[in-house]
Amino acid sequence: MLTDYIEAALSKSKYELIEDEEPFYGEVPELEGVWATGKTLEECRKNLVEVIDGWILVRLGKGLAIPPIGRYN
Repeated sequence: MLTDYIEAALSKSKYELIEDEEPFYGEVPELEGVWATGKTLEECRKNLVEVIDGWILVRLGKGLAIPPIGRYN
């Protein structure tokens, strides 16, 4: 279930190139504060998965709601 939620969140992700040592920037606009960078798009995506996973754990630990993404409520 968690993996499915993360995949659904990734399907909503937006990527852009920025001027930085890690020029690939990705975020999930539906999940406040969820963003990552990487030297390649694949690295950025991998880092974004880790950020989403940690973001979910922090929210659950604090008793905060997890926003719905697609069919996952």
